[in-house]
Parts: sequence; C-alpha cells; structure tokens
Amino acid sequence: MAQLSLKKIEKVYPNGFKAVHGVDLEVRDGEFMVFVGPSGCAKSTLLRMIAGLETITGGELRIGDKLVNDLAPKQRGIAMVFQNYALYPHMKVYENLAFGLKLAGTPKAEVERRVRHAAQLLEMEHLLDRYPKQLSGGQAQRVAVGRAIVKKPEVFLFDEPLSNLDAKLRASMRVRLTELHRTLRESGQPATVVYATHDQVEAMTMGQRICVLKDGVIQQVDTPTALYDRPANAFVAGFIGSPEMNIHAAELVPLGSGLAVMLGGVALPLRESKAEKLRSRSGAIKFGLRPEHVSAIARPQGDSLAVPATVRFMEHMGSEVFVHFDIGTVPLTARVPADQLNGLAQKLRGEAHQFHLQLASCHLFDAETGANLLL
Repeated sequence: MAQLSLKKIEKVYPNGFKAVHGVDLEVRDGEFMVFVGPSGCAKSTLLRMIAGLETITGGELRIGDKLVNDLAPKQRGIAMVFQNYALYPHMKVYENLAFGLKLAGTPKAEVERRVRHAAQLLEMEHLLDRYPKQLSGGQAQRVAVGRAIVKKPEVFLFDEPLSNLDAKLRASMRVRLTELHRTLRESGQPATVVYATHDQVEAMTMGQRICVLKDGVIQQVDTPTALYDRPANAFVAGFIGSPEMNIHAAELVPLGSGLAVMLGGVALPLRESKAEKLRSRSGAIKFGLRPEHVSAIARPQGDSLAVPATVRFMEHMGSEVFVHFDIGTVPLTARVPADQLNGLAQKLRGEAHQFHLQLASCHLFDAETGANLLL
C-alpha cells in the first residue's frame, strides 16, 4: 500500500495558462478517492501528474515516503486505466494482460499466475482467447482493469473509465469496480485508488472520500454523506446531488425577533438555531434547499412551511416524480414520492398548488464567495 501526498501542486503550461492552483491533498493508504468536477476542472491533469504523464510545475508529489516529481511513470508503482482502454488490437486478451509483465522480464510461470488470477477476479476467463474487436465495451473495460491488476501496483489511477459505456453498463461496472477494491484488500493485495470522473453519481456511489474540483482548485474533500449534508459552498451544493439543489439569490431580512429569507416575494422564517448564526448579517445571500426537502403534501410532523406556487411541469421517474414549479418568479424543483402526489397529479402547467418547504434543512450561502454561512 502507499499513501499519496500532494503539497502545493501546480501546473502552468508554456502559454502561461495555470491549470492547477496549489493543490494540497492527502490520499490515505488503501483509500478509494474520487476526483470529481465539471469539464476543465483539472481532474484529469492532476491524475496525469500523479502518473508522470504531465510534468509538475510546482510543489511536491510523494507516493509513500518517496518524492516522485522527476521519476518516470514506470518507476512510480502506479497503473493507469484510460477512458479509451488502449488495448493492443492485434493481441488476444491474454497477451494484452501479459504484455507489460513480459516486457519487464517477469518469469513465464509468474506471468501465467498473475494473468489467470486477474481474469478470475474480473470473471473473464472465457475472454482470454478473444481479440479486442470481439469484446463489448464492458468486456474491454475489464481487460483494461485486468492489465492494471497484473502489475500489482501500489496505486491505481482511473481516468473516466466508464464514460464510453451505456447507462445500464456504467451502473453495473460501478458496483464491479467498488467490489474489486474490497476484494483486493481482502486477498492481501490492497491498493490505493484515485478515480477521476465528471459524473457525481459515480463519485457518490464509489468514493470513500471525494475531492471536488473547480478551475484547478479544491473546493471540498470529504465523505459522500458530508458533502451532501454539509457542502462547504454553493458550488459543491449545486454539483453534488441529482436533481441538483435549488439555489437562488435571496435576501436576509429581520422578522420579529428573528430572521427570514425573502425568496420570490415570500418570507421564509428561519429556525432560531440557524438565525443565531446569522445575527450580524443582512442583505443579499443565496438560499439553497434540496428537492427532497420540498413536499407536495403537509408533513405529519408539522415542521414545514406551506407556500403558494405555480406548477410548471413534471418528470415521472417511476417511484418518484420531479415537480418543477415557481414561487413568484423563482423556479424550484421538488422530489416527490409517486404515492404522495395526491391532487398534484392532475395539475396542469400554470395551475396553483401549495408546496411545503422543510426550512430546517435549508442552506444559506454568501452571495459573493458562495461560502456556506451555516457551517
């Protein structure tokens, strides 16, 4: 096993463009860490710097206790799985798996043992005599992972390996890769995994911890649950979660002895516990509320605020419905269980309906910096 340590890592290209801005990150021994963010956030650049495929402009990168800034990729104890799998088309699966080991002078018996072991782990023994052109996308992806496993690396690097697969296959491969990480650990071959993706569903379901990136800067590093429940800023709050959090410009105003948020011309009173943290603030903020914290019917506990609204349209997802509506001119989305639609199911575009906001679960962000004001 090996931990990864990134200290003040920077990447500046010859044209002066700075892609990575002083990244500090510790990836623990045997951890499954996910880099996630939109296109252009530098997640792949960071991954390629760890692999040695991109030079590091500034800072220190250590794998274990070894400084690797200037080491060649083959000296770093890493194995990388690419988005396009990069299989040799003229070689059968067995030869694709064995090629790197043979090149390194590994004894024939050891090559055979490692290839068979990887094939067994990935349930692809029946594919060993096939050529890449005879494989499905999911099978080719497994071969690419197997080629990494046979190297017995200290660190696995995955660069959006599932993005070429269809939705159903992506879901099954997410489970397979997560189970593989656990299986390797239980079989005495634990490895640190760094996995880059733009898909926040992959990040939330696979990562033990997630590093959220934007424009080459880390926004937050935490567990999936912590990112979802306690986002550090409006960017993380909006990026993590599907459908995304409702986030809108609002105003913080006094209301009696407490505070309220003015949203679309409606005053939303804050609980005392939240208002207490904001006593010295007023004026422009950003209001955030996740779709599951908006109900189409009153909650039995009576801890929600009924708000008049106008229905726009509904997305039926099977067991739940995403209801899009307006409070004044502000658009919001509710995530409603299908069996709780009641009269809402018959509502048409433009019709009125009363929604119930669970304000105890709301988030408030600084209007300029986006920082979560309630943390």
